[in-house]
Amino acid sequence: MRHPVCRAFFSTQYICGLRIGEARDLPPENVHAAQHRLRIIGKGDKERFVPLPDALLALLRATWCEHRNPTRVFATRPSAPIGRGGTLYDAFDAARKEAGVPHATTHVFRHSYATRLLERGVQLPIVQILMGHANLRSTMIYTHLTEPVRECLRKKIDTFAADLL
Repeated sequence: MRHPVCRAFFSTQYICGLRIGEARDLPPENVHAAQHRLRIIGKGDKERFVPLPDALLALLRATWCEHRNPTRVFATRPSAPIGRGGTLYDAFDAARKEAGVPHATTHVFRHSYATRLLERGVQLPIVQILMGHANLRSTMIYTHLTEPVRECLRKKIDTFAADLL
């Protein structure tokens, strides 16, 4: 991803599991650096907090310092936050094609976030909170068996079987 604001935007969307609108509309005051978290206002004006890793915090600071837009973390200049239109979609589409991915949307970052959390042993109700899902069923779509999960499961079953035999 060549454009630094787009790179920071999509990194934030992936690392924090945000919907595209949640990332696009993120105001600087919702970056709680001291607590290492982002305050997200999601669907239905529902508030949630997601962890903010140090490396991403540094990237967000650098990105914001480039434009210093008072209302948005992601902007191209002080008076121009990234809009709903083509900039983000064009950047994502170009990166997708360059990577040889036949079809994807930016929502894949959100799905990947939830899947990676579950692969690393984060409990489903915690993932539900981080994703901002009102219903656990919405979160359960991420419980598919990925290769790391399959391998971990195989080891647990091997241990269980060895104890029985």
